[in-house]
Amino acid sequence: MRFFVTGTAGFIGFHLAQRLLADGHTVVGFDAMTSYYDVRLKQARHALLERSSRFHAHIGWLEDLEELRNAAEAAEPDVIVHLAAQAGVRYSIDSPRTYVDSNLVGSFNVLELARTMKPQHLLLASTSSVYGGNVSTPFREVDEADRPLSFYAATKKAMEAMSHSYAHLFNVPTTCFRFFTVYGPWGRPDMALFRFVDAIENGRPIDVYGEGMMLRDFTYVGDLVEAVVRLVDRAPTEVQAAMGDGVADTLSPVAPWRVINIGGGVPVDLLSFIETIERCLGKAAVRNMLPMQPGDVPVTCCDPRLLEALTGYRPATSVAEGVEHFVRWYTEERLMLSSPEEAQLSRA
Repeated sequence: MRFFVTGTAGFIGFHLAQRLLADGHTVVGFDAMTSYYDVRLKQARHALLERSSRFHAHIGWLEDLEELRNAAEAAEPDVIVHLAAQAGVRYSIDSPRTYVDSNLVGSFNVLELARTMKPQHLLLASTSSVYGGNVSTPFREVDEADRPLSFYAATKKAMEAMSHSYAHLFNVPTTCFRFFTVYGPWGRPDMALFRFVDAIENGRPIDVYGEGMMLRDFTYVGDLVEAVVRLVDRAPTEVQAAMGDGVADTLSPVAPWRVINIGGGVPVDLLSFIETIERCLGKAAVRNMLPMQPGDVPVTCCDPRLLEALTGYRPATSVAEGVEHFVRWYTEERLMLSSPEEAQLSRA
């Protein structure tokens, strides 16, 4: 099949593109190479993808509809996967305009593409952050998600709503994923795992927010990619799936649209997560214990039953195994270093 994937220089987009290429598909990637974090890491991801003759990269901004359309029309995609976004809960407090530009205007442009190109399936990345301050766990897709605690979450929920209207108006089969704390090799440097490993390895203290009591449903990136790949041919239809066991389908009654969690449903407290990192590194962290930050939630916990009902799969990689994979990658690659000379690509 032919895929048009936004955000292929990003963490999740890179891994998904790798998997699609390995499965024999053609992938056209679109990415702005923004400076939110070290661009060398993004360039390194694309360099690995470009080893395949079936990968073609376009560098451009989601907000530029003409440029986006030209890239997508050249791809002639069967499937569009929209992963590009301005990420980060805390950054959205300081720079909300970038979230409007990327997550709202950029996502609108992707919806416009889908309206005219009519892909077999449009898949969009949302986030578990849309559940906001919900206190009932695990988070089910049918739970209320109308009280976001961060502007990042608000833009993602808005994208979900916009995509539903387009699915209804223009009959575009659409699935929105709600990702739960994705981690793994080639991860973003602003995320906890990368920051903790980098600090511990270099003798710096780590900031532990929420006094380490926060619970997160960590999802290994390989598991997430497996779930996405399995959902590609599960485009929403007018026929509701037979769920059983009290699992509620989220298929819209008025549109070929569905929202689905991707996570394992096994939350881990932050202190245990840090202890796992320490064991993998063989080093102890110097912990700077801090209160909860604005926009953070105390708990995320995924109900993965709808995913399992649709695909027969739920993420199952343990945090111990996933962290070990990341530490091995970090030790071998060391791409996020201070000078270009130190940022060498692996020959493997």
